[in-house]
Amino acid sequence: MTALIFLTLVVAVSVGLAAIMSGAWLAWNSTRNSGWIDTTWTFGLGVVGCAGAFTPSLSTGGVTTRQLIVAVLVAVWSLRLGLHIARRTLRIEDDPRYGRMIAQWGAAASRQMFFLAQKQALVSIPLALSMVLAAWNPWPGLRLQDALGVAVLIAAIAGEGLSDAQLRRFRADPANRNRICDIGLWGWSRHPNYFFEWFGWFAYPLLAIDLSGQYPWGWIALVGPACMYWLLVYVSGIPPLEAHMLERRRDEFRAYQARTNAFFPAPPRAI
Repeated sequence: MTALIFLTLVVAVSVGLAAIMSGAWLAWNSTRNSGWIDTTWTFGLGVVGCAGAFTPSLSTGGVTTRQLIVAVLVAVWSLRLGLHIARRTLRIEDDPRYGRMIAQWGAAASRQMFFLAQKQALVSIPLALSMVLAAWNPWPGLRLQDALGVAVLIAAIAGEGLSDAQLRRFRADPANRNRICDIGLWGWSRHPNYFFEWFGWFAYPLLAIDLSGQYPWGWIALVGPACMYWLLVYVSGIPPLEAHMLERRRDEFRAYQARTNAFFPAPPRAI
């Protein structure tokens, strides 16, 4: 792959994501439920990843096993997470993480939400690139390293799905009303779903990186998990969600914070 091809890939991914997030803004503008922002983002990133994975086949006329594997992994991730967020969005009036910002923006909310959606498109470029670079690895055949990449994403999807199911069951029990979920994986991490989401992004560098040095572009796929960690831990994941929880259940949530790691799972601490 040449620098010109890589630049073309970046431009194509950027345009695709910008269009998708414009659609996400339109969905929010018509429903005023910001949960559709994340729903559209998840499905949209999946579409971009799958399309990018198959792009080399347009010139070669065939689809490699690696391209197919990456496309399937992207599709499974996107469908599982996207459907989960869509079901959650149908049960709520608004996502509290966005709701706080919308209230602060006041009359400028519509314009600011459009800019926010485009910012999400911008920071999603490294994620899409990590998917596509994994598919474009020209190494013939499959390696043990590739099998490890597949196993990582399967484990991550399973862990995130288990986290979501545990939280859903906890909230469905009337006895747990107004309580903090600290059962199962939620007793080891305050955000186990975020941890497994981040962990799954290591699948693409494993599929992309060529230790022989014949495909140096594959190392760029490491920006995927790095970007996702930054987003979840410092930007749109943990900070706004925990601010919301502290506002609603300050004392109980502070106790939960004191005994449970925020991100990386570990046994609860004695307090």
